[in-house]
Amino acid sequence: MDVPFLSLRDVNAPYIDELKAAAARVIDSGWYVMGDELAAFEREFAAYCGTAHAVGVGNGLDALSLILRGYKEMGRLRDGDEVIVPANTFIASFLAITANQLVPVPVEPDPATYNIDPVRVEAALGVRTRAIMPVHLYGQLADMGALADIARRRGLLLIEDAAQAHGASSEGRRAGAFGDAAGFSFFPAKNLGALGDGGAVVTADDELAKRVAALRNYGSEVKYHHVYQGVNSRLDEMQAALLRVKLRHLDNEVARRRWVAQRYREAIRHPHIELPQVQAEDAHAWHLFVVRSGRRDALKAHLAAHGVQSQVHYPVPAHRQPAYPSLHGMKLPLTERLHREVLSLPISPVMSNEAIVRVIDACNAFEYAP
Repeated sequence: MDVPFLSLRDVNAPYIDELKAAAARVIDSGWYVMGDELAAFEREFAAYCGTAHAVGVGNGLDALSLILRGYKEMGRLRDGDEVIVPANTFIASFLAITANQLVPVPVEPDPATYNIDPVRVEAALGVRTRAIMPVHLYGQLADMGALADIARRRGLLLIEDAAQAHGASSEGRRAGAFGDAAGFSFFPAKNLGALGDGGAVVTADDELAKRVAALRNYGSEVKYHHVYQGVNSRLDEMQAALLRVKLRHLDNEVARRRWVAQRYREAIRHPHIELPQVQAEDAHAWHLFVVRSGRRDALKAHLAAHGVQSQVHYPVPAHRQPAYPSLHGMKLPLTERLHREVLSLPISPVMSNEAIVRVIDACNAFEYAP
């Protein structure tokens, strides 16, 4: 049998009875939007992240976008302000910025961790810079100490894109608790995945939480009274109930992901496969296990021939996408090289020992004829 990149059915199977009970509870309640399940999940997820507030929204992109929109409503951001963002991230980070008439400033990563490089961030600061949006790429925390220091000295907002980092922690603080606010995604493939789309904003800022809660619900704080020109982006009762089940098991799943990653890091040995570097074990939640190879496409084909599925995250950087022609002239050589070389191997909390060994053996058996 092939080793799938990720089987969501297998990931959810251990909790199937709990998930069905939660779904039945919602169905029987007769209340499907903005009810008790959402309120309970928001309390529980805020407590898990170590923040005062969590606001459930429709997806991870909306979480980031509504943070920026909330700060605009508060007067902290204005049209044309610049937001520093990793160049080598999924396009959602850019979309949230430009959807708010803000300007993304892509910055190259640290070549060791693939996360945004604080030294390059400092060099990219300009007179219109108002925020830094680090991405905890692949599940590993960015250097939040250095970035928080920059933000404090320059009076900048620090907004975490934590869409891949559920469960990552450092010195007792979890992803989402390092910046002024953070956006999470609950897309089904995430470490904390719903059975549909979903997202959340977490923050210690009472005013921001209040603004985001209104903006997600047509700009309304009181029904039929609209303070803002808001949107419809609400985490529904069914997804909230299912996420409450899965949140209880998240730490165990992340621990299992770390174990699989450790097996890979110990046993994959190949001159044309560069393994990921880890700054601290707890700081990586291993949403993805991403290797690099100058022979990436040949490696991907080799793994497929040996029954191992892999994926490329992401083949085209944002500044080369047709959606952003104004960025096409940028020279970001490290980012472009990473996008040519990265390959994600299968990793999940339910991988069998046999599957792990097959991935390792297939990698070590890679032969490349130039």
